[in-house]
Amino acid sequence: MQAMLDALGSRGVLSPALALAVWGHDLIYDPRAGDNEARSAQVFGAWLATQGAVPAHMAQIRALILATQHTAAPATREEALLVDADLGILGASPADFAAYDAAIRQEYRHVPGPLYRIGRRKVLQGFLKRGRIYTTPEFAELEAQARANLAVALSKL
Repeated sequence: MQAMLDALGSRGVLSPALALAVWGHDLIYDPRAGDNEARSAQVFGAWLATQGAVPAHMAQIRALILATQHTAAPATREEALLVDADLGILGASPADFAAYDAAIRQEYRHVPGPLYRIGRRKVLQGFLKRGRIYTTPEFAELEAQARANLAVALSKL
């Protein structure tokens, strides 16, 4: 979470809505579940309601959180910025990315090795098949490193 806030802040694009979405996007995280973002958006939306947030603002935060599912292209510039920040780790230094990749394996230790390698390969190749991993100019400088990190990770599977 802090890395995302720092990434958005250092690029001068951290808005209140983005900050709230960063705080709420991983409230629920269960590696065995496929609805973490939806559940996070629901829980965070309920909290926002208790804080007196207006419905339009709540809807915006919900849409931002759901954009981190990475199942569709971002619909707004703020969604694109949040998605790029969420994917920032892919373009981190090789050492930081390797630590992240190892942590992902630990999160999915319940998945047998052969099945994990198949699933992880699919995820990593999915990013590499994109025309661009990062869709905003603010994160474009991470593209080459992200592709290099993903290629190394794939070679180790």
